Amino acid sequence: MQHRRVGHSGLEVSRLALGTMSWGAAVDGYEAEEQLKTFLDAGGTLVDTAPIYGDGNCEELLGTLLTKTGVRDKIVLAGKAALIHRDGEVVRDGSRKTLLAQLELSLQQLGTDHLDLWQIHRWDEKTPIEETLATLEQVVRSGKVTYVGISNFTGWQTSLAHTWLAGRPDALPLVSTQVEYSLVHREPEDEVLPAADHHGIGVLAWSPLGRGVLTGKYRTGIPADSRAADPGWGDFVSRYLTPGKSAVVEAAARASEGLGVTVAHVSLAWLLGRPGVASAIVGARTTAQLQESLAADELELPPEIVQALDDVSAAAR
Repeated sequence: MQHRRVGHSGLEVSRLALGTMSWGAAVDGYEAEEQLKTFLDAGGTLVDTAPIYGDGNCEELLGTLLTKTGVRDKIVLAGKAALIHRDGEVVRDGSRKTLLAQLELSLQQLGTDHLDLWQIHRWDEKTPIEETLATLEQVVRSGKVTYVGISNFTGWQTSLAHTWLAGRPDALPLVSTQVEYSLVHREPEDEVLPAADHHGIGVLAWSPLGRGVLTGKYRTGIPADSRAADPGWGDFVSRYLTPGKSAVVEAAARASEGLGVTVAHVSLAWLLGRPGVASAIVGARTTAQLQESLAADELELPPEIVQALDDVSAAAR
């Protein structure tokens, strides 16, 4: 698998990352172990996790597997903080107290003494951003975190966070910003990607297959075993089940037929060719789904197909 530097930093990652959002929930321990082995065998290194994933069970499962397989030193372990389960809900909390508590719990559950990348999962309007960012400085100085990043920040929030940190004595750089980005969700190109490019911040793209729509599975209806058919996930997927987004999927499908590859391969290859994208985070319910996504690393789209996909996806925004 190909590897890239994240922004202007020295951090190098596989350009396809392993997402673990469903681990401990929809993905059990046996399947997770198979996925981790498949990912590593393919040359992948970046593994992305968070305390709230898998209904709070993900990091403990991942930590068990890292201990069992002894592969901690072979991966770039990326964690998050600032989203927390509280009173039955997921809430934002970027306070120093919560961030440090989440980091300590993550390290304990993951069975490691440091995270290679630690990301602020969401902007917290109730906590002064200076407190949140100062905590990033603190954990890097402590040696418990090597690189820091942000997630789901807007363009102005990205620039504000970068500028505040850059003006401090330690001048700690934000190396990454994680955002939803795909052929059916190009909104980050308006503000977030220009801000990231200006500040030398690498982009980590989550849901690069448009919440599953860009696999082509919904072209003829909603499969009974799909997320769109699940009451808990239906709204998450439905925003991309529109005529405009369907036109994008059909364009990717035509390209896939001409190239003899899957719709998912075309969609991922398009994204990996976008400026500033360091890695696309692919998650899967099954190892077979993961294997299909990882095979996209070998595909480079012809310029004329890239242009056609650019045009149709821009028109669908």
